[in-house]
Amino acid sequence: MKAERFEVAVEGGRLAGSVMGQGDPVLVLHGGPGLPWTYLEPLVEELAPAYRVAAYQQRGLPPSTAAAPYDVRTQVADVAAVLDALGWERAVVAGHSWGGHLLLHALVEMPGRIAAAVVIDPLGGVGDGGEAAFDAEMSRRTPPESVARAEELDKRAMEGHGTDDDLAESLAIFWPAYFAEPAAAPPFPALSFSVEAYAGTFESLHAELPGLAARLAGLTVPTLFVHGGGSPMPVTASTDTAEAIGAAATVEVIAGAGHFPWHERPGALRASLDRLVHAT
Repeated sequence: MKAERFEVAVEGGRLAGSVMGQGDPVLVLHGGPGLPWTYLEPLVEELAPAYRVAAYQQRGLPPSTAAAPYDVRTQVADVAAVLDALGWERAVVAGHSWGGHLLLHALVEMPGRIAAAVVIDPLGGVGDGGEAAFDAEMSRRTPPESVARAEELDKRAMEGHGTDDDLAESLAIFWPAYFAEPAAAPPFPALSFSVEAYAGTFESLHAELPGLAARLAGLTVPTLFVHGGGSPMPVTASTDTAEAIGAAATVEVIAGAGHFPWHERPGALRASLDRLVHAT
């Protein structure tokens, strides 16, 4: 299926993306931060036969030219700018991992633009979002001799001292741990990275997190959390955040899936989105 390219002017440059398929509009937000959106291509292809699916490269990596600032509110404004560029007054928005966390902020800031939300295995919006438990589980699933090296690389990245290659090496070390069956993880994909976007976004994310749960309370946009039953991200990251939102939020757990459910349970996310759309 052929993809159409688009660009949109934002603070500090331009964002580039693509859109494909026909049907109700769905905007997909990639995780990371500081990763390319292309790791989501299998999910986009899964959804495109029934939906008009758009994805864009967040600031910090080509082909987008926008870089700093990386604060969360600027990136929420980027989401709105992309919807404007696509001519979508309202759309379903799906976000994975950091993209799911970004979607939580978008729900707070611009609920009228979001017809429904699919939050996929996210860093949550309550407490530390599940970050400490996630880090501990990733280390538990990784050979001990590799953990110290990966933690050193990640520390450098978070402090802004590391290189893009350091970030890539750290993710490669931890890659199998993201999956419900680490021994059966697919090969680590060829990806580019931005340590600047990674560190800058996390700094803002951590500053915003303590007040997020209160801001989520009472939102009325239909919101579905889809969580991998075998993910290193604790399911409480989704269930606690859904509880903070209230009646508009529900949770589905995909058994046998890790942090990237489309790899281990192909079609499951499409089924979840279908149920959400048909119920709204």
